[in-house]
Amino acid sequence: MDDITGNKQRPSWVYCCSNSISIPSSPSRNIDVASPEKHHQLDHLPVSDIKPAKRKPGGWKAMPFVLGNETFERMGTFGLLSNFMIFLLTQFHLEQASAANLLNIWSGITNFAPLIGAFISDAYIGRFRTIAIGSFATLIGMITLTVITWVPDLHPPSCPKSHDQVNLHPCTGPTSTQLGVLVIGLAFLSIGTGGIRPCSLPFGIDQFDPTSEDGRRGINSFFNWYYATFTVVLILALTVVVYIQDNISWVIGFGIPTLCMVGSIILFFLGTKIYVHVKPEGSVFTGIAQALVAAYKKRHARLPDDDEKDGGVESYYDPPPLKGTVSTKLPLTNQFRMINKAALVQDGDLKPDGSRSNPWRLCSIQQIEEAKCLFKIFPVWASGIVCFTAIVQQATFTISQALKMDRHLGPKFEIPPGTLIVISMITVGIWVPFYDRVVVPALRKVTGIENGITLLQRIGIGIVFSFLSMVVAGIGERMRRASALAHGGPSGVAPISVLWLAPQLSLMGFAEAFNIIGQIEFYYREFPESMSSVANSLFFITAAGANYLSSFLIMIVHRTTGGHGRPNWLANDINAGRIENFYFLIAAMGAVNLVYFLFVSQKYQYKKQLHVELSVGK
Repeated sequence: MDDITGNKQRPSWVYCCSNSISIPSSPSRNIDVASPEKHHQLDHLPVSDIKPAKRKPGGWKAMPFVLGNETFERMGTFGLLSNFMIFLLTQFHLEQASAANLLNIWSGITNFAPLIGAFISDAYIGRFRTIAIGSFATLIGMITLTVITWVPDLHPPSCPKSHDQVNLHPCTGPTSTQLGVLVIGLAFLSIGTGGIRPCSLPFGIDQFDPTSEDGRRGINSFFNWYYATFTVVLILALTVVVYIQDNISWVIGFGIPTLCMVGSIILFFLGTKIYVHVKPEGSVFTGIAQALVAAYKKRHARLPDDDEKDGGVESYYDPPPLKGTVSTKLPLTNQFRMINKAALVQDGDLKPDGSRSNPWRLCSIQQIEEAKCLFKIFPVWASGIVCFTAIVQQATFTISQALKMDRHLGPKFEIPPGTLIVISMITVGIWVPFYDRVVVPALRKVTGIENGITLLQRIGIGIVFSFLSMVVAGIGERMRRASALAHGGPSGVAPISVLWLAPQLSLMGFAEAFNIIGQIEFYYREFPESMSSVANSLFFITAAGANYLSSFLIMIVHRTTGGHGRPNWLANDINAGRIENFYFLIAAMGAVNLVYFLFVSQKYQYKKQLHVELSVGK
């Protein structure tokens, strides 16, 4: 597996931010991206060589409003949802499998939403309006969930005090009306996520002028502030807010995030006159659709033979990049060769001025190669679904395990189950900078690769960690269950510390650090700049696929296991079920997925690039 050469190493958390950003730049010049020393030439252009574009005032003046909006929005959404599995079990009295299914299905829809939001933003209404609509939708969703906890008629009555709060069989479940109101609230949250998540980071970058030295420095600083606030918000949501929900009041625990969202909207609109508003310029999805339609319309055309002059390139439509854009020029390839027919120039395809008569019948070489980028990345992308399926279990059955373990930390303090996810977060936070600053330089000396190892190797290591996390989770659950059955007493709580879940959560953190960050970097490098929004959305689609796969597995296991007087693996009473077998099933799928990934990664061909064309219209 060969890596792409010529890419200067940057911290991985910066890549998480910068993947979706295509920075327009300045005067016409060609840069050979195959040359390492020239790859980042754009970043070091003298200010005197750059003709700055006309931009409204923004920069750091807009940051209190942009970062404030993002911080409060994340505090609100993460504060609501980090403990949502516990809410469904203890307040809505759903069975364990039903709660996990609802959470997985909703998470899958929510993770698909940013792709739709990115399309609407790029093609029609722009980032500002998309964020505004998403913010109000999120607020409506939060108000709905807060009202559900507040109004007795909108949630089931409390369980009889004689029963353990997690043994929910004798408890009254939700009515169809109560479930309907809950689904409406979650639907508005999904709409809000679709509007905010794909646009918030690019909107922040829009406030800086990348053609000036101060603007470029501002962008780099913005990355640091963006992820610093993100980390602080996650820690607060997973500790303070979760503690309030578990130990004080669900109404207050949901009300605080809702008030945070109100503050987010107020801050966002206070900066309206300062913001730079970038107009929508069209979506790359339209170009991909045009390539496929044009190729189908010309399916009977004959492609030039490879031995013809220049491979028949003169027969294809290959206009220069538009002025005012940064475009990585992709050469014509023979991979998925049938799509090449979309760029064949036939009679009537061109107007006298050289432009296309019908974009749904003739496409440029750049368009068809962009479509090919998506198709050839698909097998690698698919491998991430099974890997992420292991990771998403920390928000469902891992919490169910924690509820039946000793969560005391000292004589008085009890760890909220939803807070345990902090362990995987801390693992990522410690490992990523150590990996970038220590491991990568050491590996670089051995391998000679700029990033220490190739991106596909990094993704593969993450798959191994996800497999190991499920094996360790299964072994840990077998130990927990045996202890609960032997010494648990009437409550069924195992007399072992909940911190025994730390190994599986740490391994999940390593899986995230390698596989997820590796995927994001991989998509960013393999897609041209015009497809950066697609690269930014693929991670969310991976998460959505994992949520749906997890839900499907839960449904199959729930229906097919057990019988003959024995409960199924995912029984509502976790001590009667066999969750360890469910973990081992995902581990087995992970082993098969690793073999599959090794096969497709060996066959993968990295994209070729000719040059970067930089131009600014006058």
